[in-house]
Amino acid sequence: MTPAILLPYRPVLGQPVLRRLLPGLATSALGDGLALVAVTWLALQLAPAGQRGTWTAFAVAAYTLPGAAGTLLLGRWLGARSGAQLAGWDATVRAAALGAIPVAHLAGVLDVGLYVALLAVSSLLHPWGSAGRFTLVAELLPQRHHLAANALLGVFGQAATIVGPPLAGLLIAWTGPVWVIAVDAASFAVLAVSYRLVVRDREAAAVSERDTAAVRDREAAAVRDGDTATVHERDTNGRYRNGPAGAGPSRMSGFRIIGRDRSLLGLLSLSFAFFFLFGPFYVAMPVHVTDDLHASAGTLAAYYTAFGVGSLLGGLLTGHLRGWPLRTTLAGIVALFGAALLPLGLGAPVVLSLPAFALAGLVWAPYQPTATALFQRRAGTADLPRVLAANGAVTVLAVPLGTMLGGPATALLGARPTLLACAVTILALGLVAAVSAARPGAQNTERTGPAGPHDRPGPQTTGPHDRPGRVKAPDRVRPGAS
Repeated sequence: MTPAILLPYRPVLGQPVLRRLLPGLATSALGDGLALVAVTWLALQLAPAGQRGTWTAFAVAAYTLPGAAGTLLLGRWLGARSGAQLAGWDATVRAAALGAIPVAHLAGVLDVGLYVALLAVSSLLHPWGSAGRFTLVAELLPQRHHLAANALLGVFGQAATIVGPPLAGLLIAWTGPVWVIAVDAASFAVLAVSYRLVVRDREAAAVSERDTAAVRDREAAAVRDGDTATVHERDTNGRYRNGPAGAGPSRMSGFRIIGRDRSLLGLLSLSFAFFFLFGPFYVAMPVHVTDDLHASAGTLAAYYTAFGVGSLLGGLLTGHLRGWPLRTTLAGIVALFGAALLPLGLGAPVVLSLPAFALAGLVWAPYQPTATALFQRRAGTADLPRVLAANGAVTVLAVPLGTMLGGPATALLGARPTLLACAVTILALGLVAAVSAARPGAQNTERTGPAGPHDRPGPQTTGPHDRPGRVKAPDRVRPGAS
């Protein structure tokens, strides 16, 4: 019998392509969990004496921030690609760049500058890869299962943040950090091969079906118009030499698409503000533990572990939020997260603030899957990769920028007042978003984009819980429902 908490995920696990990709996705998530420790530890070993802090910061930034530049510079070439292609290319680039680190180490040429450069290359396509994964979800599943699929992908990352760091510590003590990064590279190689093997046949079938339909439509029009020459205007593969006019997605960048849609712009603004306001915690939290609580690094680790356990449970529960209005849910998440952080800012003892921080992790986990589901619902499939890549480029900058603010804020105000200011501001942001979501007609903006193959009427199966032969009506978004 399937546990009740896993019921929303049965349709996701029942989708053949996703089911075959999930092991590769879980493996790469574990690799990233290992990298949380290995990336900084290797930077500490390679950096010159007296410059360890600077180069460690460069290494952490290089592993995440260049993706924002990749979104801006590569959109012209990547924007029209399928979700599977984008995710597969990202996995390939990460595997190659990270794999070059142990190769350079064996060759005796690895220094801290080359190390940071290779980390930067590895992250160049990361927003596109993330966009590709969630675009693939939109391509494969009906709209009603998007939230559960997004949450399941997030659970892998949340579990990896709990298992990965202690496992990385053991492996570093045994082999050294460079070989832990080699394991990370191998995990992305597994993912790249998974996309190549699993998606190739699906894309070939989709191209064949699309071309056949185009041929049929043009031949019917040609016969109707008496243009018999057009009927034979095909190449040796049966495809037309010149595709129909207007085929393919628009060439607008994801930022332009978001800028022209007030709903998407508001969602992106909320996400940026939310992550930016949490950024100072990465500076103020360790200072609060050491200076205000006079506690050890073990106490700081306990806070992060509690947050991770809470986020894992929150990720598993996210699939059960499918029937909730998405905008109201996002606003509630932000407000509750701010409230859960208040005990830290108010100086509550560890026995109270530790479970409150775990509650913050539980509330935090559903935010990204829910926001992504709203993007999937609002943007058409053709525009979704660019929209999600633009969103990823902006949000990946938000936490580092907030962290940079945390330094002077902690120095000026102190650690605990900085934590309190962030908690209160996040709570206020959530309340403002809740008021906006409650406006008459606000939920109407959660409309479906151009219908995909899973949203058309007709017989289809979406998972093992569906009865054979049952005809499913297309998903529609009703006012006030998501």
